Amino acid sequence: MRKFSHIAALIKKKRLSHPQGLSQSDLSHLLGYKNGQFISNVERALCNIPFKMMNKVCDILQITPAEIRQAMLNDYEDTINAYLATNPGLETKTEASNLSAPVNGGFANTGFNTPSEPTQQETSF
Repeated sequence: MRKFSHIAALIKKKRLSHPQGLSQSDLSHLLGYKNGQFISNVERALCNIPFKMMNKVCDILQITPAEIRQAMLNDYEDTINAYLATNPGLETKTEASNLSAPVNGGFANTGFNTPSEPTQQETSF
């Protein structure tokens, strides 16, 4: 399940501290929504701000690009961590797949030698 707690906290904090004292309904209407339910859902961490609305939200609430970027990255990290915690076998599968990767720049278990490993023919003249 996706996590949105950081973006939710940022939007709520900025809305409540806005000089005009925007309600959820006010902000939703400014964004083009018919009622306040959208912002309510965002602030309860049920959904995220769509990318197409990002600039408008930032302009209205005076959110810097760095603030919204960090909130979204934190939410993405929380989402990944929650997924990994509920799917513990995933890490084991990833580690196992790395075992077949080339070793020392060569071709693992193929019979080919790396350039730094001369064959018996090359060393005996």
